[in-house]
Amino acid sequence: MPVATPVADGLAGGLAVLGEQGGVTGRVEEQLRRYLALLAKWNRVYNLTAITDPAQMITHHALDSLAIAAPLDAAFAISGGARVLDVGSGAGLPGIPLAIVRPSWQLTLLDGNGKKTAFIAQAAAELGLTNVAVATARAESFAGGPFDVVVSRAFSSLRDFVTRTRALLRPDGCWAAMKGGVPHEELSELPADVECRSILRLQVPGLDAERHLLLLKVKSG
Repeated sequence: MPVATPVADGLAGGLAVLGEQGGVTGRVEEQLRRYLALLAKWNRVYNLTAITDPAQMITHHALDSLAIAAPLDAAFAISGGARVLDVGSGAGLPGIPLAIVRPSWQLTLLDGNGKKTAFIAQAAAELGLTNVAVATARAESFAGGPFDVVVSRAFSSLRDFVTRTRALLRPDGCWAAMKGGVPHEELSELPADVECRSILRLQVPGLDAERHLLLLKVKSG
């Protein structure tokens, strides 16, 4: 059995707060710790993230990403086999943590930086994440889809986000944008036929900062 450490305890406690517990807790925690260890290792060479402190990687990367899992479950009634695109995935965030806790989702992680997608592909392979596909391309030139949900984590402005990924979303699909504070100006600049259905305040364990999830859809009718 692994020896408990403050970092491991912070991850386990954060998972419990987020409700990601039960029969799969041990597997989930172990895979997340392995992912963060890989990220730290690759980061020393490829500069994948500005965050290097292990405790901050837990809060700012792993738990921040996982804070949207339950809201997406509730808002979209995502079922097994749902197709989710993580656009501008960077080092695999939020896609890799989501793939770990939601093995029934089929996630495609998209980024235009080949060094970052090489890391994502290696991490997915080492973690045995068969529900992850990786693509190196700009969003507007990617030929995949359609997806049930397109998610972004600080990818771009809301207008750019929906404009550049519209062709990748199912007609009745949803965009899920992860933001810090509520971006009122960006909301006012959305295309006329796109509406914000919900603004959900997220509580990320151990992170003393504003986090919100904005759910967007094409207007019906």
